Amino acid sequence: MEDPIETSIDEKAAILEKSRQANDEKKEAILEACRTRDLDALTALAESRGGFLTDSLRQQAWPILLGIPPDHDKAEPGPDGSASAPSWESLPHHKDEDQVQLDVNRAFIYYPDNQTPSQLAHQKSLLSNLILSLLRTHPYLCYFQGYHDIAQVLLLLLPPPLRLPCLTHLSLFRIRDFMLPSLAPAITQLRLIPSILRLADPPLWRHLSGTEPFFALSGTLTMYAHDITTLGEITRLFDVLLARDPVFTVYLFAAIVRARRAELFDTPRDEPEMLHSILSKLPAPLDLEALIAEAARLEAAFPPERLPAWRGVSRWSVLKTARGREGMREGRAEQGRVWFERQVAEMRWEEKKGRARKWVWRHRGPVRMVGVAVLVGVLAVLLRKGPLPGPVVSGLEYVSGLLARWWR
Repeated sequence: MEDPIETSIDEKAAILEKSRQANDEKKEAILEACRTRDLDALTALAESRGGFLTDSLRQQAWPILLGIPPDHDKAEPGPDGSASAPSWESLPHHKDEDQVQLDVNRAFIYYPDNQTPSQLAHQKSLLSNLILSLLRTHPYLCYFQGYHDIAQVLLLLLPPPLRLPCLTHLSLFRIRDFMLPSLAPAITQLRLIPSILRLADPPLWRHLSGTEPFFALSGTLTMYAHDITTLGEITRLFDVLLARDPVFTVYLFAAIVRARRAELFDTPRDEPEMLHSILSKLPAPLDLEALIAEAARLEAAFPPERLPAWRGVSRWSVLKTARGREGMREGRAEQGRVWFERQVAEMRWEEKKGRARKWVWRHRGPVRMVGVAVLVGVLAVLLRKGPLPGPVVSGLEYVSGLLARWWR
């Protein structure tokens, strides 16, 4: 008769051996995809359980996903330990450098562990140099609080020559919306979350209809690097965030909201502050694999083009310029700047229109009188010339109707 204890040990050993073989096969697949620079294969591997598995494999895969040329890591590092131009320190100071220093002082709170004060000071110096070299080289970009959390992940994972190129590409082609002079584009991205929930889960959408989606700002703004406190989890999440379109971060938060469905329904709908408090913190424990799978399912079932809020996203937003990775494949800093400037121009035009509407509303009485006076004047001139043709009468009736509705 077989010993049940020995049988159990044999079964566990067989399971472990099968898992080891599967990991070895996946490592080979990742290496092969990196050798051939196969973005589709890398994306599929990033989404699968465990992502790229190890930091050494991530060091090969992430630069490819970010469009870095294959021979870039052979370049000599600059004075800050990256492949930046050696003269970055001589460039004019960026307007946001004081805030950068404040954030860098708060960096490396959760990881890496067991650093001596001198090691921590060295890491902070490297992080400061990495961010400042990026900002001085691209001074039109605006720093935002939490950017250092993203830069910190790249600093800890990538070899020195790849840090600045990867951070540059990330800034220009994936998180550019957050480096504009206004947070308005970031808020526009958040508006997509209720749109997703409305299609995917109408009861939950109705339950949260009184709660603004600002609870997702920290997560989406920093690619979740500010909220996830373990390096292993955030690097695993970066695998898929770098592989998918930038809009995936929004679908991921929609998946997080749905994962807390029971807890949210236990909270009354008429307590939006409590609902906001729940949603502003990531669930613990964080089942990343399940959330990634659900976010991918949501995007496949309800692509952004189907979302009503998608129409409000600027055509120059990273959500659209990087849709399908086409915009990111170009990878040219000049193109990133062109899109940045066009979005800024669009924002300023919208701001001017908003100010004009407010001015008209504040002075609606005099403006209405002017509108009526202009219409009367046009009618007087035309009537002096004889009977009015039918199309002119119709046009004037239409204009007078608009003025009448406005007057009310």
